[in-house]
Amino acid sequence: MPFAAGSLLRERLPPGETRVANVELFFDLVFAFTITQVSHTLLHHLDLAGALRTGLLFLAVWWVWIYTAWVTNFLDADRTLVRLMLFVLMLAGLVLSMALPEAFAERGLAFGLAYAVMQVGRGAFAAWAIGPGEPALRRNFRRVLAWLALAAPFWVGGGLAEGGMRLLLWAIALGIEYAAPFAYFWTPGLGRSTTADWRVEGGHMAERCAGFILIALGETLLVTGESFSELAWDGPHATGFIIAFLGSAAMWWLYFHLGQERGAHHITRSADPGRMARLGYTYLHLPIVAGIVVAAVGDEMVLRHPEGLAAPAAIHCIIGGPALYLLGLALFKRISLGQLPLSHLVGLALLAVLATVAHELPVLLLAGLTNAALILVATWEHVSLGGHAA
Repeated sequence: MPFAAGSLLRERLPPGETRVANVELFFDLVFAFTITQVSHTLLHHLDLAGALRTGLLFLAVWWVWIYTAWVTNFLDADRTLVRLMLFVLMLAGLVLSMALPEAFAERGLAFGLAYAVMQVGRGAFAAWAIGPGEPALRRNFRRVLAWLALAAPFWVGGGLAEGGMRLLLWAIALGIEYAAPFAYFWTPGLGRSTTADWRVEGGHMAERCAGFILIALGETLLVTGESFSELAWDGPHATGFIIAFLGSAAMWWLYFHLGQERGAHHITRSADPGRMARLGYTYLHLPIVAGIVVAAVGDEMVLRHPEGLAAPAAIHCIIGGPALYLLGLALFKRISLGQLPLSHLVGLALLAVLATVAHELPVLLLAGLTNAALILVATWEHVSLGGHAA
């Protein structure tokens, strides 16, 4: 049923009829650049401290994107005011992306300010745009805004601080924001939300998150093509190029051939789509995207150094990325299957065994065996389910 005339809320259509607006896809282009910045930052900081800092930045990037996806799930992105709001977010997102590689150096304040402006600004707009005609939904977004406003000073304060204090303040800010949905955004004087307040349009949410997966997979192809174009087209480099491509194709197959359609089918027919959107798409897509980013770094390391044994950092990325991806997918698919898929558990076991001997294997063989495990899982799932998602 449509909402009140003149409202900025989107019209609720039957399952399968809601589409992602072009301006939402335009907004995502900023995050294609952001994911590239994240992967390159990790590539240049492969020690434990660098991995922790890059992980924090990645969590922030995902959170600011998924919150925007939630807002446009309720607001009509084809309305002029909503489009203008997204344009403002894009501008701030570009600042955030450009500051990201130096976020723990001289551009910390730019990163923290851009992030806080995106979160609080979008939250304030949503709380205003809902209007009095939807009191429960409006109170929900006021609660969301209160939690984001609580975290904002830590983002700005972290940008002003240095070293370990910046990391601590930003970790506190992330902890506040990530805990908020689990606390149902409980706010003094406003109470707590319920999943019934989150009347998510399931098809739209599933399509938005699938689009972000494509952005991340596009980063793996970008890394593969860019790196190989700068290298000698000899046997070792060409082999690394083919292995990297097959890994990207296997990850695409694992998510899109069955998982994405099955997840979309489940959420659109769920009696409580808000709960699934919170768990399956907001939280469980995190390791899926993170696994792709780490795998992209592993691909670049293989292409740059295709001969000899794998270095410890390369091993962590070559095996860790696909393992994180499979783990996230297994947990996500469990929602619609009712159990963890056996094929994914076997794939994780194979990667664990491979990790025990990885330091003795040539880097190309290690990468090839890792991607062979992904291909095996994809083939197993396809055959066991007869190629059908539902």
